[in-house]
Amino acid sequence: MIIGNQADVTAAVLDELERAPDARFRQIMGAAVRHLHEFAREVRLTEAEFQQACAVIAQLGQRTTASHNEVVLAAGSLGLSSLVCLLNNGQGGETTANLLGPFWRENSPPMASGDSIVRDETAGVPLLVRVRVVDPAGLPVADAEVDVWHCSPEGFYENQDPAQAEMNLRGKFRTDAAGMVEFVSVKPVGYPIPVDGPVGALLRKQGRHNMRPAHIHFLVHKPGYKTQFAQVYSNDDPNLDSDVQFGVTRALVGNYVRHAGRNPRFGENAGEVWYSLEHTLAIEPGAPRLPVPPIREKATGGRPMLTVLERS
Repeated sequence: MIIGNQADVTAAVLDELERAPDARFRQIMGAAVRHLHEFAREVRLTEAEFQQACAVIAQLGQRTTASHNEVVLAAGSLGLSSLVCLLNNGQGGETTANLLGPFWRENSPPMASGDSIVRDETAGVPLLVRVRVVDPAGLPVADAEVDVWHCSPEGFYENQDPAQAEMNLRGKFRTDAAGMVEFVSVKPVGYPIPVDGPVGALLRKQGRHNMRPAHIHFLVHKPGYKTQFAQVYSNDDPNLDSDVQFGVTRALVGNYVRHAGRNPRFGENAGEVWYSLEHTLAIEPGAPRLPVPPIREKATGGRPMLTVLERS
């Protein structure tokens, strides 16, 4: 089609899309084109603004490396990751499914229930975690693989922190006949997402902070069930209602209980205070597909700087 005016552009693109043999591809791309073109019309996007937007998109790719994924951060910071999760889990109701996040690693070490996932001298308050996996009817799911990971009490995941031991604060467990797994760790803290790229510029422009509330990640995998990603958030974190990634749901606010007195369960790490966490994750029937790891290599060099933005 030879273009006569701005309205012709959208029609021409949609006409060409009809050549695609995949019906779902046509549906998705057609909607994307219509909404994108209407967005440009609604705000009367200027040429300079369009060039600026293209530069930001290019930077997202340029800043994504084998050890950092700026695209995942951007999707989360715009609420898109949470929206897609909630659209696809729980049939529109409550679900314990949540964000995968950018720090999951394949091949974390298999461990026995009750083991500690602390692999080096990681200072922190001891934590005992018990998680139960159930089906939609509330019945226990036995022999499910539960992959666990979280950041250190300093706010660094192992694969972004060269100072931590390989696979520190990571482990893979299997549920028992009651659907339970149990492990020992240290209580995680909230942490700031990186803001030295386009995501940081976006947050500054909005007057937002860059903090994620403290949480532990779980990936539950078993044939016959949809692989579930979950993050169980700490109920005492001050940023529960302003998570920079919009990930906190009521079903995933965990009750971290404080205990006084030394618990021999923690061995040399036992102190005068420790915490416990018990939570239930409900998985759904479906395909047990594992995700592609958002990053594939551990960072090298010095520790990244943790910059905290203030919320206006």
